[in-house]
Amino acid sequence: MDPEAFRRFERMSPFEIKDELIRRARGGASFLNAGRGNPNWVATRPREAFFLLGRFAMAACRQGGEFGEGLALAPEAPGIAARLAGFLREDAPGAAFLRDAVAFATGELACDADAFVHEMACAVLGDTYPLPPRILPHVERVVAAYLRPVLGGPAAPFDLFATEGGTAAICDVFRSLRANRLLNAGDAIALGTPIFTPYLEIPALGDYALRALPMEAAEDRRFQYPDDSLRVLEDQAVKALLLVNPGNPTAVAIAPEGMARIAAIVRERRPDLLIVTDDVYATFVPGFRSLFAELPRNTIGIYSFSKYFGCTGWRLGVIAVARDNVLDDALAEQPDEVAEMRYAALSPTPRRMRLIDRMVADSRDVALNHTAGLSLPQQAMMALFALAELTDRHHAYRREVNAVLHRRSAAFAAALGFDPERNRLFDHYYGLADLDFWMRTHLGEAVAAWMRAHVHPLDIAFRLAEEHGIVLLPGGGFRAPGWSVRVSFANLPCEAYARIGQALRAVVGRYEASWRAAGAG
Repeated sequence: MDPEAFRRFERMSPFEIKDELIRRARGGASFLNAGRGNPNWVATRPREAFFLLGRFAMAACRQGGEFGEGLALAPEAPGIAARLAGFLREDAPGAAFLRDAVAFATGELACDADAFVHEMACAVLGDTYPLPPRILPHVERVVAAYLRPVLGGPAAPFDLFATEGGTAAICDVFRSLRANRLLNAGDAIALGTPIFTPYLEIPALGDYALRALPMEAAEDRRFQYPDDSLRVLEDQAVKALLLVNPGNPTAVAIAPEGMARIAAIVRERRPDLLIVTDDVYATFVPGFRSLFAELPRNTIGIYSFSKYFGCTGWRLGVIAVARDNVLDDALAEQPDEVAEMRYAALSPTPRRMRLIDRMVADSRDVALNHTAGLSLPQQAMMALFALAELTDRHHAYRREVNAVLHRRSAAFAAALGFDPERNRLFDHYYGLADLDFWMRTHLGEAVAAWMRAHVHPLDIAFRLAEEHGIVLLPGGGFRAPGWSVRVSFANLPCEAYARIGQALRAVVGRYEASWRAAGAG
């Protein structure tokens, strides 16, 4: 394509450009879409348990008597754990796991058996409003137990707000920070770039009008944050740091030394700094540690179950906030009228409402706080996913999921013709192929300079779609290196990634041939 033809796409999100790439790629004989990170696996044990629990819940309803055809009473709590134990004597898919799940919840988490089983049975049925709206009590206990090791062992007590996936969590955090005047129009925020595009796009909306300052990771340092990038956090005008860890699209976690430097800046110079960390890919990096574990007083944690458990359609996420945090401290210093104007209908002492409870209310425009909360079947499924990990003593599921990703990324690397240096911080969920970096290191600066001068960055993604039937997302939309593309290793078989790597080599070959034809070589 002529470079001018790309102008109309330059300001678009890569996730919207994807639709145009798909349209062009489908015109070929074959089609591979590695542009979106929707995993092609499903976690079977918790799903089998969910459907079996639904069967039990319906049987428990009928034991209470029926009103008539098609109507039954909700299950009763007394003795329900024993009734479930009797029901699970049958050898049905999910029965063994449900027995283990109840044993873990009542043993390791000290849940009352009847109360836990009753909450889960009613949740599967979805027969009541979420109560409390923030998250069901036993679900919170289970999910918190799951998150502690996933996030690197936060020692501080924390509370959770169950949300409709990580995307809703992002929106809820931004909305509540604005509504509570913790972030105001014109405020400066630091963004750990490259980053998931909504974190670039939301602050620019007129609703927020925030001034985003990049905290750039260095490609030549394995996408770690050098000291000169971290200095942005020392600026007292910077109100918040937003980052995705491990990164998207970089797929690299913050190294311990980088974590230590950020923590030192916050503790010594910026104890008031707000941090929002999106840790959806945490389970793919062994020994991962979140900033939520390192700096719990300053940090709002966002987590989604979608990638690890293959459940993007379930829309399961949580927001985590430590009970002792700088945000509630800041709210306590505001004039009384700030909280009174917004939350007077919810509490006789609205000023004392914690931020996480305000988030719940803000998610329903406050007036509908009494009907807020994630649907109960979703909360039940979330708890079962968490319990599947908690009862997997030998981490068999985690090993298998990570092995799948490693095989796929290795096939891609082999097709590109290199053996990648092992990086324990790389999660293998995505790969960022930077053709400018490739040309500089393999063909020389002259070829790379010619490409920068004569090839529009979007040409790579469009050429892959039109000539090879392959969809990858352009990296520039993530504030990644301009001549780069993101490949997802989550949703195609190994042989597909070999073909993608070969196609990228073909694109490089085309650019090199054009350079030589132009007489530059």
